[in-house]
Amino acid sequence: MAEYQNIFTQVQVQGPPELGMDNENNMAAERFIKPFYSKLVGWIGNAQIGPIYLGWTGMVSAATFILCMNIIGINMLAQVNWSIPEFLRQGFWLALEPPSPEYGLKIPPLQDGGWYIIASFLLLVSVCTWWLRTYLLAEQHKMGKHVAWAFASAIWLFLVLGLFRPILMGSWSEAVPYGIFPHLDWTTAFSIRYGNLYYNPFHCLSIVFLYGSVLLFAMHGATILAVTRFGGDRELEQIVDRGTASERAALFWRWTMGFNATMEGIHRWAWWFAVLTPITGGIGILLTGTVVDNWFIWAQEHNFAPMYDGAYGYENYGSYEAFIGREE
Repeated sequence: MAEYQNIFTQVQVQGPPELGMDNENNMAAERFIKPFYSKLVGWIGNAQIGPIYLGWTGMVSAATFILCMNIIGINMLAQVNWSIPEFLRQGFWLALEPPSPEYGLKIPPLQDGGWYIIASFLLLVSVCTWWLRTYLLAEQHKMGKHVAWAFASAIWLFLVLGLFRPILMGSWSEAVPYGIFPHLDWTTAFSIRYGNLYYNPFHCLSIVFLYGSVLLFAMHGATILAVTRFGGDRELEQIVDRGTASERAALFWRWTMGFNATMEGIHRWAWWFAVLTPITGGIGILLTGTVVDNWFIWAQEHNFAPMYDGAYGYENYGSYEAFIGREE
């Protein structure tokens, strides 16, 4: 009988609800939503929904996130004169913008960035309490903290974009607007403003780890699926009691990739590649505008980018300082 459901499984097994473990923390008493099954959810994962445990950290996180989303949504709705059809039509282009530059790090009026500051504070509380929830739950279940630290790497990039870099730049206007296309426009303008972010070496590293983690996860998932008929999906058992599935998988990797990845080791590889994506990306963003004003010129200085005869470079101006003075 099938023991799991995913998008390629034709049969969805439904039996008595799995209520999960209980322990000395008496978490069962704080769970809610009577377990039920969803055919649609069963196509992409486990079909059972509920019970759900939030705890105080989850409740605070959910409440502040809902408040944040309401502030953003109501501000966007006000921009289209409270018209629901226009809100739906222009939704991808609407934004809650950060304060204007003249306010610096002061708290601006509500209609000129004040709502943005409030929403950002609520979102910060929501994200941090959700992180605390992952850490405390892992501790209560006597698990490793790997999920919490992976989540923390993403929070690092989030904090760089919305808190650390604006503070170092001396203005909340440096933060990223809330909105789909406005967020993308900010990214494009940010790259152009600082001389093409592609010449930022930490951005390069971030892309390497991004593509690398995608490739590693895809190859690992494919390898395990390929040896599932030999029990390869029982990875924990194969770590301590190596069987034909891990033998075949290891041989395949050794012959095709040139190195051996164990049932445990591949997860460490993939974890590090994924975690280093936002870590290196955050470092690159934090250095932009605070340490380096123009990444293309920086790359020329360090023989990373080609020299073009006066087109973009500063060689015809005698020095980098003279070039910057020309721009000013």
